[in-house]
Parts: sequence; C-alpha cells; structure tokens
Amino acid sequence: MESFTEKERGILSQFCTNTDRDCFALINLPEAVKGALFSRYSRSSKSLRRVLLDEFILNPEAGFAEIVGEMKNRGESQLVATKKAEEFYDRVLVGYGDDSVAELGGAHLAAENISIVLTKIMQDARIGISPLEKSTRYVYFDQKVDGRYRYLQEERIMQSKYADEYIRACDLLFDTYAQLIPQMAKIEEEKFPREAEVSERAYASTIRAKVCDILRGILPASTLTNAGFFGNGRAFEYLLTKMHASPLSEPRAIAKEAQGELSKVIPSFVKRADSKYGKEMQEYIARTRDMSRDIALCHPSLTQAWEDGYHVSLVESDANAEDKIIAAILFSHLHADLEQVKALVARMPREERERLLNAYIGERKNRRQKPGRAFEAADYTFCVTGNFGMYRDLHRHRMLTQERQLLTTKHGFDMPPELKEAGFDKQVMEAVQNADVLYTRMAESMPHEAQYAVPLGCRMRWYIKMNLRECYHFCELRSMRQGHIDYRRVAQDMHTLLAKTHPSLVSGMKFVDYGTYELERLEAEKKIDKKLEQLKQKK
Repeated sequence: MESFTEKERGILSQFCTNTDRDCFALINLPEAVKGALFSRYSRSSKSLRRVLLDEFILNPEAGFAEIVGEMKNRGESQLVATKKAEEFYDRVLVGYGDDSVAELGGAHLAAENISIVLTKIMQDARIGISPLEKSTRYVYFDQKVDGRYRYLQEERIMQSKYADEYIRACDLLFDTYAQLIPQMAKIEEEKFPREAEVSERAYASTIRAKVCDILRGILPASTLTNAGFFGNGRAFEYLLTKMHASPLSEPRAIAKEAQGELSKVIPSFVKRADSKYGKEMQEYIARTRDMSRDIALCHPSLTQAWEDGYHVSLVESDANAEDKIIAAILFSHLHADLEQVKALVARMPREERERLLNAYIGERKNRRQKPGRAFEAADYTFCVTGNFGMYRDLHRHRMLTQERQLLTTKHGFDMPPELKEAGFDKQVMEAVQNADVLYTRMAESMPHEAQYAVPLGCRMRWYIKMNLRECYHFCELRSMRQGHIDYRRVAQDMHTLLAKTHPSLVSGMKFVDYGTYELERLEAEKKIDKKLEQLKQKK
C-alpha cells in the first residue's frame, strides 16, 4: 500500500473517497479528466492516486487547478471548466486509442417531448447506455398543452397532403383514450372494491395501473413522452451517429440537440459523431440500409403485412445445446483443450450428465440466482407477433439481439377483454380503423413516417435471439405477476417452447409464473407500503 505525506493526503482527499485503502472512488473531477487519468494509469507503473498527483494536480502544464477551480462554480464557469478539461484531455491522450478511452467517462442525458417511435430508436443502443422512459403503464397521457394533445406533428407529415388527416386520426385516438379513463376507472373500482387491509395509496396506484394497462393500446406511436439515458462516451457517440443517419427527421433533429448538450459535459467523447469520420459512418449506415431494403423489396409476396394473431415461435435452437453447455461447465475445472473436453462429453453417461447439470444449476432460492456462464453456450431464436406496447416492454433487455419490422396496422389490433366486456370495443375500433385508413394511404410513399399513426395495440413482428442464461432471466422476470398480461404471455410461451425442446436444460427455470391475476400491481403496491412504513420508523 503506497503511503502519502500529510499534504498529499489533504490534496487527494478532495478527489478520492479515501487515501489509505486499495479500493476507492473518484469524486469532484470532470468526466474528461477521469477518462484521461485512467488512460495514463493504464500505461504507468504508478498507482492511480500517484498519477493524479504527479501528472495532473502538480503538473503546471495540466492547468488542473484552473479546471477544478471552475468546476466548483456554477453556470458559465462550469462550462468553461469543461472546455478546458477537453483541451487538457486532447493533450494527454496523444497516442491513446479514442474508442476505449471514451468508455471511461459518462453523462446523463434527458430527452423530453420525443415520440414513442424515437424512444425505441434511441433504446436500440443496448451496450453502454441505460435508458428509462415515462411509462404508459403508470402515467395517464390525456393532458393537453395549449389545447392540443401531446403527440408529434412530424415535419414531413405536416408538409404533406396527409397533414389534416393525421391530426384528425391522432386526435380521435387521444379523445377515445381520454374519455375512457374515468369510465374504466369506475368499472374497475366497482369490480375490485378496496379491501380493508389495503391502503388508499396502494389501491389508487393499482387501479390506475390497471386502467393504464387496458387503455394504452389506443395511444398512437406519435405520443410524446420523456426519456432519460446514462451512458459512456463511446456508446453516446455511436447512438448519435445512427440517429444522424436515420430516414426520419425527428431522430436527426434530436441527435443534433443531444450532441450539442453532451458537448457541454463530455465534448471529447462525442465530437466524432458528426465530424468528417462520423459523416462517413452515417453515409455507410444509410447506404447499406437502403441497398439491403431495395433487394428485400424484390420479393413482393413477403412485403405486404396481413391480419395475423398473436403467436411466439421457436425458429432456431442448438441441436447439441446440452453437449455445448456440459463442455462449458467442465472446461473451467480442467486443463484440457476444448476439443478434448467435447470428446469426453460425447461419451459421458446420461446419469453423470444429469448429475453435473443439477450441480451447476444448484438449489435456486429466487430468480436472481441464475446458472453461470456455461449456459451462454446455447442460443435460441424466437419470432414474436404481438402488439407494439408489448414489444416496448420487452425491448429493454440488453443481453440479446432483437430486430423489429416497421410498425403497421395490417397485422390487426389486440382488443383488451375488459373493453369488450364494458361494451367500449366498437368505440375503440372506430378510432383504430380511422388510423388504419390513414396508415394505408401513407405507407406506400412514407413508410417510416406512417408508423407515427399506428396505435400501440396494433400487432407487429420482431425476432429475439438469446442464449439460455438470458432465457432464464427473460422468462422468469417477464412472467412475474405485476407484469402486463401481454408480455407475461410471451415469457410463458417462450418457457413452454424451451421446456419442450431441451427439458433437462430448462428444468432449473422454476420461477416462471403461469398464474392469472386480476389486479396485477396490487401485491407490489403492498410491498411499497411496507417499505414506506419501515422508512417512517427509521426517522
């Protein structure tokens, strides 16, 4: 353990959470300085705190005192500090690879009043970015601003002959949604009166969530929402590059805004997104997308969507999944080549295979206790036809590959049974069919923009490819009782298909919930009440 003088400890304590232990965190430093510091650290024999002292704090050429001094202030001074930190970063990192270094600094980005269409484009960034989004499951979207519902009046649509029809279609969807909120809330309250042991807070939250779940499919994909993202610089750079290359005007406009704001906090990490090299990358993304599309459109019999009900199919699975996983389990405990291990597995008796799998899965006490990395050796590909609202919930998973088709109204609409029972299905279908007419007129000449008119309850297609370890996580998490009934069904159906295909490998997946629940959020809200009570008792 390196020792520091009393003076050095006094300096370091401003920037490190401790000065006398081997594990510590950095504080009070600009992101660019943190990135530069870790980069130098990777090529130095010194400790991180010594590098910080010798090459940053006590190095007159670094201008460190000026940078950090400005950081302590607010407003314009902090922006000045970021600019100086960027200049410092560029000087320090001559000879270092920008890509990996850009993962050492991060930022929080808020994107407000963006469409649901755009949230999916931004959340396609799986690695290095963690998104959160205003939820249609817990928040009503019936508010008006300046007398208008909050949906995107997309630039190209509003300049087209479809502008007035688009406004009417979106307004009708929102009118229907807003009118049904109080009516469905009353029906659900009468159907499920509050029990004595349930708090008013928990009951109100549960009923609200139930009504949101029933009605969210009426909202159009143009609905404006808010989203937050935390990510590292490299991930943001690639996200911005892809958004700049989008065929839609909204992602391009927000990319420009986001790059401007991120340049105020992590400028060195995102500057390439729209630089000469960034523009070349944008052109590459757009060119390969358009050329691939043109070839795909040479098969007209498969380009037209048709009415199709919900279903999940297992398209691909590893025929030798068990052999792969058993070999992966054994490999880390042996000192043999993988080919030798696979040969051992090929002649291993059934009883020994089962004993090894059972030992590796172990006695799982909850869904968070997942089998180890060996279960990543087998892959499965599912194709799902389900509504867009369902897709939005499942899209957030990171450790897998998902690819969707363009939104359409032509696969049909999932009508919640509660709306049928209440006699509101005809009213809802009138609004949905009106959107379908608009979509049909727009789709041929404006296929990307036509997506904004599609209600969230309309079905779409996407595929999901994931390994068995992720299947455990996906199926058990998304089948939990507080989940939306639509995506719970997907998780349950995937589990059924997996169990039929590889029963020995899926035998440990015992936290998939097949139960049926009327008020899905009630138990979760009761738990929140208990936590709130515990917090009160701590005061």
